[in-house]
Amino acid sequence: MPIKSKIRTIPDYPKKGIMFRDITTLLKDPVGFRLVIDSLTQRYIEDNKKFDVIVGIESRGFIIGGALSYTLGKGFVPIRKKGKLPAEKISHEYELEYGTDIIEIHKDAIAKGAKVLLVDDLLATGGTALASAALIEKLGGVVFEMAFIVDLPDVGGRKRLEKKGYKVFALTEFEGD
Repeated sequence: MPIKSKIRTIPDYPKKGIMFRDITTLLKDPVGFRLVIDSLTQRYIEDNKKFDVIVGIESRGFIIGGALSYTLGKGFVPIRKKGKLPAEKISHEYELEYGTDIIEIHKDAIAKGAKVLLVDDLLATGGTALASAALIEKLGGVVFEMAFIVDLPDVGGRKRLEKKGYKVFALTEFEGD
């Protein structure tokens, strides 16, 4: 069963002309969800000693990152939207298609020199992944790799991330809008 077949496409969401790739249908399918976690676990089991912690980007990155942290025996660190973390934190503002957003991480979440596997559900423009990498690096961490369920190659995020020197992996991709 291919992972891609379990992902629902919703046309014209959140605006006309966008083909939204909805992974909630994949997550609710027990075989599909297991396939995602098993596939990522197999990819990183050999590299398990090459990174120290898994960081998940709010919110679907929490689901994938949390399960992967369990299977690989690694700690999990959340990157949250502004105002959601209770302890001392650092922030990073980044550009969206229309405006800006801010994400945060606890100041004590990443040890200096720690190697990080950054996880999220979908790679589009790469803006949130770049902002997350900036937070990790501000704390002295190093991004080992960025992992996604879905890559939208036509949007250019992978190229943008790789141009900055990041390794990128995705389980599947959707061509077109």
